[in-house]
Amino acid sequence: MVEIRIATEVTEELVAAFQRLVPQLSSSNPPPSRYMLQQIVDSEASTLFVAVDDTGILGTLTLATFRIPTGVRAWIEDVIVDSSARGKGVGRLLSEAALEHARSVGAITVELTSRPSREAANRLYLRLGFEVRATNVYRFTL
Repeated sequence: MVEIRIATEVTEELVAAFQRLVPQLSSSNPPPSRYMLQQIVDSEASTLFVAVDDTGILGTLTLATFRIPTGVRAWIEDVIVDSSARGKGVGRLLSEAALEHARSVGAITVELTSRPSREAANRLYLRLGFEVRATNVYRFTL
């Protein structure tokens, strides 16, 4: 049975999970340090969700929430499900928990991006009710 929790403290298990999971998402970004994870957990602007079963942490999702002049917005980032747990509903459970949390803090939209090559993730987001937006996404690298 998979349980979705909000990380409220940075444990050795959490640090080790990110060491294992981040390389499955990105080869260009290193896993966060314990200090960086603590900043995420302590921030009012981010909520770190973890999917856990009796074997340990199976996946994570970060929800950023912020107020702008037109309301509260939310953005899902870094959804990572361990390769051994993919296809078992973990991503769906993490996403549903994030959507419910966003709703509870008054967000009026939840955004995310997903590379086209992540076909299973894109199918999941469409099944959850996300819609592809006709917009340009720009990035400025600092």
